[in-house]
Amino acid sequence: MRNFQQLYYTSCEHGLSGSSGFQFNAVSEQVSAETRHRVEGLAGYEPPRSLAESDTPELLAHCPVNLCHTPGRQGGATTLCVRYVGRDSARRFGNYFAHALYTEGEFTADSGGLLAIELWDSPAWTARVAGTTGIPELPAPLPRGPLSPRSVRAFLRAHPHAEQLPALLAAVFAALAEDGSVVVIDDTTDRIAHWFAAVSYLLPPPLAHRLSFATYLFRPARSRLHLIGTVPGTHPDFGPDDEESYTVFDFSAGRFPEVVPTHHLVRLLIRIGVGSIRSVWSWTAEYTHGQERTSGDWHAPVAAAAAAGGTELTDADVGAVIDWLPGAGHLGPRRATVAADIHHKHRDLDDDALAVLSTAAEAGGDAALHQELEGKLHQSRIRAYATGVENAPGPVPITRPAERERATALWQRLLGEAATSRQRVRLLLWAVGARLTPPPELLAAQCLELARALLGSSAAGPGLREEVTRLVETLPEFRAGLARSVEEALDERGGQGQLFAQFPAELLGELDLGERPLLLEHYWRAQAERNPARTVDLLFRILRVRGLTSPDADLLRGLWRQPSPAWRYEEATEIARRLPPDQPVDKAVGEWFDRTVKQEIGDEEDLRACLVLCDALSAPGRYAWLRVVTQECVRITLQLDAALREATEATALARAFRIPQIEAWAAPRALKRHRLVSAMLRLPADPARLRTEIGEFGFSLTDGYLRTVRQAAGTSNRVDEVLFSHVTGVIAVNTERVALPQAHLELVQALRLHIADHWRSEDLDRLSRALRPYDTRLADVYQEIAVKRLGRVKKWSRKITPRRSPDGPRPEEG
Repeated sequence: MRNFQQLYYTSCEHGLSGSSGFQFNAVSEQVSAETRHRVEGLAGYEPPRSLAESDTPELLAHCPVNLCHTPGRQGGATTLCVRYVGRDSARRFGNYFAHALYTEGEFTADSGGLLAIELWDSPAWTARVAGTTGIPELPAPLPRGPLSPRSVRAFLRAHPHAEQLPALLAAVFAALAEDGSVVVIDDTTDRIAHWFAAVSYLLPPPLAHRLSFATYLFRPARSRLHLIGTVPGTHPDFGPDDEESYTVFDFSAGRFPEVVPTHHLVRLLIRIGVGSIRSVWSWTAEYTHGQERTSGDWHAPVAAAAAAGGTELTDADVGAVIDWLPGAGHLGPRRATVAADIHHKHRDLDDDALAVLSTAAEAGGDAALHQELEGKLHQSRIRAYATGVENAPGPVPITRPAERERATALWQRLLGEAATSRQRVRLLLWAVGARLTPPPELLAAQCLELARALLGSSAAGPGLREEVTRLVETLPEFRAGLARSVEEALDERGGQGQLFAQFPAELLGELDLGERPLLLEHYWRAQAERNPARTVDLLFRILRVRGLTSPDADLLRGLWRQPSPAWRYEEATEIARRLPPDQPVDKAVGEWFDRTVKQEIGDEEDLRACLVLCDALSAPGRYAWLRVVTQECVRITLQLDAALREATEATALARAFRIPQIEAWAAPRALKRHRLVSAMLRLPADPARLRTEIGEFGFSLTDGYLRTVRQAAGTSNRVDEVLFSHVTGVIAVNTERVALPQAHLELVQALRLHIADHWRSEDLDRLSRALRPYDTRLADVYQEIAVKRLGRVKKWSRKITPRRSPDGPRPEEG
């Protein structure tokens, strides 16, 4: 324990300032300037107006006394007792005497175990001016005043508003958590000190040590202490903005806050009472871990300590302890003691609470209590789970032989009483989860009977389906019973091929079906319907089981069940490559390839897949599988694809696509639609051919081609030879021999105008020379534009704009 530094502050003639007036009359030797500054800020005193001119001992005794305490945030504590002494040495009213104590440590530890409020009216305080400026430190322990738990309890019993103590305590909890302030108004500061003492005793000791207070302030609205006292006749001066910062309890006038949220911890502390609380705090220290801060943190340790002392707990208190126990590893063996206290006094706990207590008992080393609680849990859980109680917990492994034997007997009894398939499913799941070991023949018989009842059940809801799925995954006996029941159904009733697509046969796997080819084939057909991406692989599995090399129409129809059966290109390609190329196939296979090759092609991705298929089918052995018309389609498709890749001149490539089969089959049409124009633009064009043959392209090809040339000429920064050849041929189009629709003539005209407006003079000069063999007048126009690059374009526009006669445009007007 440290000694306390002392400071006297008052209005006097002799002190540390060297002149008369308010000053430090005397201080201990080690007092720092910072401490003096702190004390000076706390020592101010203003008496009530009615007592301001008190100068007799009797009147001064009625003046409020301010016992003020402020623990430092970084350690240390300052405590003052400020009394009104009336006149100073100059006979002026308003003098007061502040006797302050300061410790660098924790107040309660250095004071000999006192709370700061217990220095109320202590003989340690003085109001006498010292004759010298130096005074000794005050040794510990400090003498306590008259306040004690017993005197406070008597005060509360006699006070007419004692029922406000829970709200007052809750408000102080909130002030400590939120740095707020609680103002207490009563007739005397002695009564106020008793209220402060009641709160200090009921607060958890670490919080009580943090509590700052002043038993009297004339203007409490200017303070930010946690607890502030004042008497009637002062000036609280609380404005509208202070409502959230200050909670006022006016015991003198009977005015109190309308609503103060009261935590269950506060109610528990009030039930324990001021008279008994110190014992509970001494026990609580054994349950805390030192990190408690809020009411919620303190509730469970206090409740556990109170239960150990015989205090009756509410449901909220028990709930707090239950929630706290799983994380209370710091208790060690005491966890089992807490569990025993709760279990023996509260027999109506639910399974979740019993599970927590059981775990705590085991962690604390109380094997007997753990076994007792586990037995209760097993009985409760298996009944709740089997009967479908909402949110019933699932099974937990039973490791002790005696418990397992009792649980198995109960399980068998309930299995015989089960009224529905779902109850039987749950009981089997319970046996698995609890690791029960019922007789094997009983388990096998129950599983087979349940599988027969469930097979083909159309009324199984999501809950039952999920539980049966778990049962199939975890209980081999049930999987075996389900496979046997499926085999029985297929043997007894024909036409049950879709059985594996029904619940719960769909849950079986290939390993469950063993060496049963019939079951495997039906299973694979159902798998193909549920997972189409596996259909090709499943087809060849079935063929291997059958010992065949080619599927028939029935098998294909069974695997691809869509209304208009056809393979996807990728599926057909894989099938073509996996079928033996040197062996014939069923007629149905050729028909399916025919439908696949001829189906419509939606985009470039489909086109690529179709070409891969055609290439695979062109192999000699596979080609023979196809119908003659399909062979021709494959041949033409590959021929056109080769032309797209191997052609050297654009108009010759276009000529290769002028065949009647283009419109007959989807693949050639797609090649023309998706690839022909871009392929032509990659090749040089013969302007002489292009200007006369463009009319034979057909409307769609001509339209796409002209628009692409126009776009390329408008976006290319450099006119290469390939683009130049196409532009030359389009501009030189022979409108006398080629009858183009008006829309295409406008595209040609737009290209001519764009080139006149934007091409460089050297490119125009090249164009003029290239055009001269086909159209001298148009060549001259572009030559003139090249020479007069800076001239007005409008007059050139008139010269190159064709004027149509009733018989069509004249060639010289091109």
